[in-house]
Amino acid sequence: MDDSETSREGVVDRIPKRRTPIPKFQVAIVILIQFAEPIAALVIYPFVIQFVRDTGITGGEETKTGFYAGLLESAFFLAESLTVFQFGRLSDIYGRRPILLLGPLGLTITSLGFGLSKKFWTLFFFRSFQGACDGVIGVSKTVINEIADPTNIADIFSMMPVVWSLATTIAPLIGGLLSNPAAKWPDTLGKIEILREHPYFLPCAVAALLSFVSFVIAFVGLKETLPSILARRRRKSAGPLAETDPLLPTAPQEPQEAAPPMRDLLTWPIFIAIGNHGLLAFCHMANEALIPLFFATPISFGGLGLKPRDIGLILGICGICNALIQVFFGGRVIRRFGPRRTFIVGFCALAVEFAMYPLVRFLAQRAGRVDAAVRMALACQLSCTFVLYFSYASTMIFIMDAAPSRASLGSVNGLAQMVGTVLRSVAPSFSSSLFALSAEHREIVGGNLVFIVLVVATLGAVRFSLLLPRKLRSESKE
Repeated sequence: MDDSETSREGVVDRIPKRRTPIPKFQVAIVILIQFAEPIAALVIYPFVIQFVRDTGITGGEETKTGFYAGLLESAFFLAESLTVFQFGRLSDIYGRRPILLLGPLGLTITSLGFGLSKKFWTLFFFRSFQGACDGVIGVSKTVINEIADPTNIADIFSMMPVVWSLATTIAPLIGGLLSNPAAKWPDTLGKIEILREHPYFLPCAVAALLSFVSFVIAFVGLKETLPSILARRRRKSAGPLAETDPLLPTAPQEPQEAAPPMRDLLTWPIFIAIGNHGLLAFCHMANEALIPLFFATPISFGGLGLKPRDIGLILGICGICNALIQVFFGGRVIRRFGPRRTFIVGFCALAVEFAMYPLVRFLAQRAGRVDAAVRMALACQLSCTFVLYFSYASTMIFIMDAAPSRASLGSVNGLAQMVGTVLRSVAPSFSSSLFALSAEHREIVGGNLVFIVLVVATLGAVRFSLLLPRKLRSESKE
């Protein structure tokens, strides 16, 4: 072995090539729960504006509709940010399984309640409760970490963005197609009284059904993964003789770790890992809010002037392509290049995507329409998103590795989810407000202020990502 190979021993960029088989059934259960949660959260998007109008809270003033619709979303994210860490903490004490089961069960109840509501503040209550139940999403990632090992964790975590991508594609379809079914199909569904009185109940009921199915399957098949509980079960199954009979061989007892106090989580590795996760969430969500806004804005105001049908088609194709790329190449890329390098390159791809907005805008304004040159530039720009998504699996590896002990995995992951949720909640307002400001004051850098600010912010985040360790703490202990 030469010196160059020796120097790479134990570093993050070298992950074992011989992989342990993935526990498919347990992973499938967790993925089903993760899929049901965004479906329940996003299914309301196509009809929430009209739902708010129908409650009468605006008093017929259209200018208030956006405010109250935004209030519902703010309540969701606020409730999630307040509960996600607490759920992670509770899972370190009482186990992953009971806490994780609360999520789909709660989403079942809240989705039905939301669809049956007629008053705005009832909507507000159920939407807040829904956000609180969505806080268990962090526990699901902890379970993934505990059923995986370093040889297959990249493959499993690469599936996580796919779940979100598919949910963001399917949920609006459910909400749009099934809302107000009595008016769409008066001869069939129009004869059902509950659908006439509650025009938005059906899509909410479908989301609730998916959540309930995931709850039932998880209740039957999901296994506990908290190490302290598993160790206690092993000692109990061994019986009292295993501890007292000197003639029986005794195995060394595993120390039972307790959930650490909060101060033990305030470490530099955790700060770096969670900080990078939060910056990734903020920059990515800023772009997610910017894309449909840029697509729908008329060319004369700096957008592409695309129709909703075309926007949906583009985003749907991108979602499908991204899902396939992440499933078939996500784990391989991280194993080949390492999580640190993959994370940094993915973040750089987002900076490139932001930087390409002015080019796409220039080509569209020069042609006065979306021609072949615009389509080609747009395809190159959106392909950067595929590279960006590799970063999510990488950041989860660093977050899990930064935990001071296995007993603190739930707390650390909950803290990461809380930070990510808070930053995701402010990113859309930040980017959309900057876009509006840039469109209004086009004399400032040609209306490209929003893109310049986001490029600079992303490059700053890339600089921060260089603080990620080159060597995993778990590998250093081996």
